[in-house]
Amino acid sequence: MTQWWLWLLLAGVVGIWVWGITQQVILGQPFGNHPMSNTGLLVSSVFLAAIVAFFYSLTLRTNVNAQGIQLRYTPLTSTQLTWADIQKAEIIRYGFVGYGIRASPTYGTVYNAKGKTGLLLHKKSGEKFLLGTQHPEQLAQVVSQFVPTSSIAG
Repeated sequence: MTQWWLWLLLAGVVGIWVWGITQQVILGQPFGNHPMSNTGLLVSSVFLAAIVAFFYSLTLRTNVNAQGIQLRYTPLTSTQLTWADIQKAEIIRYGFVGYGIRASPTYGTVYNAKGKTGLLLHKKSGEKFLLGTQHPEQLAQVVSQFVPTSSIAG
């Protein structure tokens, strides 16, 4: 997750929190109209740090090999799709579908961390998966080796 606005938002929240801790715990002046206890303020700082660490650790990695595609959205999930299950694959440009893992009526299960380009996989079962990518040309070239009936449109 490298979106500037996300990190600006998180930095703003952390900045306000650091100011509150400084004002209340170090300077001894209550922070806000109904201040939290010093202990509560420090304990909730651990929660805030965990949220920042979570967003920092989010990565979407796609591994393509002769067996299929392995997708890792660290630290959330890992999925394996085999070539035998895939009917069609295509590189597409899409509008904003959001970030993270989500269900889309148009694209099926979407795994996206950045951008508006992805690999749309149509499984023989009718399920769809959209995998966001920052390297569409490379991905199209590799996938076309394993899915000969696919229409790879970059």
